[in-house]
Amino acid sequence: MAVIAAGEFRAEPTRLWKATLWILQIAGAAMFLMAGTSKLTGAAGMVQVFAAVGLGQWLRYFTGVLEVAGAAALLVPAFAGLGALWLTGVNPVVLGPKLVPPAERYVPHDPGSVPPKNSCEVSPLWSA
Repeated sequence: MAVIAAGEFRAEPTRLWKATLWILQIAGAAMFLMAGTSKLTGAAGMVQVFAAVGLGQWLRYFTGVLEVAGAAALLVPAFAGLGALWLTGVNPVVLGPKLVPPAERYVPHDPGSVPPKNSCEVSPLWSA
């Protein structure tokens, strides 16, 4: 039976655990890099999405830069935690306009305004 003095025991992550985390980081960085570059290069779908949001194309460039910078940070061990936190903050910027219905679509106190029939009609970005 081994006696371990206080402060000597350190739980080292296994190689499998480290490899799993690296695979997840690389996959996440690849996804954000692809999403960011599609925004920065002006892919037709991204231009349409940000035109539908109505805040201008500057938001497309802004989120593209944030996503590419976050993807790069995920791959640098010293900045991986900061990059993950950064990308967590980017998600509401990207998803926010899709979740909030436009003001002109439905006004509750306007008798001429038609309320959405189901949750899929809340935003024009979700329509097929």
